[in-house]
Amino acid sequence: MTTLKPLSGCVAHYDPNALPVEAAQEIVRQWAMPHGQAQRVERVGLFDALNRVLAEDVISPIDVPAFDNSAMDGYAFSGAALSSVLTSAGQSLTLNVAGAALAGRPFAGQPGAGQCVRIMTGALMPQGCDTVVPQELVTREGEAIRFSADALRAGQNRRLAGEDLARGKPALRAGRVVRASDLGLLASLGIAGVNVRKQLVVAFFSTGDELRSVGEPLTPGTLYDSNRYTLFAMLRRLGVETVDLGIVRDDRASLDKALREATEAADVVISSGGVSVGDADFTRELMNSLGDVAFWKIAMRPGRPLAFGRLWSGPRAGTGKSALFFGLPGNPVAVMATFYFIVREALMAMSGATRQAPTVINARCAEPIKKRAGRTEFQRGIAMRDAAGRWSVVTTGPQGSGVLSSMSEANCFILLEHDRADIDAGDEVNIVPFDGLI
Repeated sequence: MTTLKPLSGCVAHYDPNALPVEAAQEIVRQWAMPHGQAQRVERVGLFDALNRVLAEDVISPIDVPAFDNSAMDGYAFSGAALSSVLTSAGQSLTLNVAGAALAGRPFAGQPGAGQCVRIMTGALMPQGCDTVVPQELVTREGEAIRFSADALRAGQNRRLAGEDLARGKPALRAGRVVRASDLGLLASLGIAGVNVRKQLVVAFFSTGDELRSVGEPLTPGTLYDSNRYTLFAMLRRLGVETVDLGIVRDDRASLDKALREATEAADVVISSGGVSVGDADFTRELMNSLGDVAFWKIAMRPGRPLAFGRLWSGPRAGTGKSALFFGLPGNPVAVMATFYFIVREALMAMSGATRQAPTVINARCAEPIKKRAGRTEFQRGIAMRDAAGRWSVVTTGPQGSGVLSSMSEANCFILLEHDRADIDAGDEVNIVPFDGLI
């Protein structure tokens, strides 16, 4: 049995039959260390780097920008010319246009005293020029321009070489999950590939005699398995490698075989269904014989029945290959809620990624919500902002954990803390936006 570190604060002594969410998260955090697979490194091209975890800092080989350039369309000149003009309001400065500088087509030479260069955004600053007057502040008079001298200061509207990123400085840190914007940044540095952690391998399956795969006909008492598709999508967004083991029937031999195969094939095993009160006794018996079980239930709605521990592929616990195990509930919404608030952080940690807590926003609850103290609830909500930028939220209606359509309708979770009771209309609540999460 794996030894847990003592938990701090109010969760130091917990009831395993009603484990607070914070305690469950802390236990998972202690067990979910970077896995051996995630310690291995491979090099990939930029098109294959999205959602991968950087294995090392990426150091900029160049200055960004690589040269002083104009921050806008206008006219470049030496800022010293401003000091030669009286600073009284309305005093104008007149400069002759010596030529033009375009992006990729710099001005040749250096403008003389009393001259300027027509310049476009991103173009190389001409020699001797350090200031750009925006074109909208200028009056063009033939081959000359005139503008108010007090409209700007010397050095304004110029981007300096290395201002964004200096040569030799870290552009991206190890542990970062590569995003779309990061690919653009890497390309701007001329970097064609990066070293990333090997992908974590996650095996998943659904359990239940009543389940049918998409494409099979339904008979009385059966339903289509949606959880595997939801799990696949959530796992794919985390950039892990997936192993789909399909649907496993409700018998000891089938589950034993599936768990052993999954443990051999993967670093993490996720099942949905088969952990609720009333399920066949062999489920708990089998889990205890194959590994270490940290908890079976948590004080969370939806998602109370949730098993977590470590599995072994050998003939008994502690032998063979090991894998972390998450036994999620069977109800579709509970699968999504437990994945995002219990499983997701563990997978990121095991992948070697820097911890990224979900974004939490304060909002006004526009309707009353019934809530029993003693459990954390994640209700589906629809959040909106008013003209002043203030957030408010309403529920999607019925909060049954089988109402999967509510997840499509919602745009956030309403996070109702463990000790909180009923919420009145107008009360403040925390919401976790789906954007970037779901």
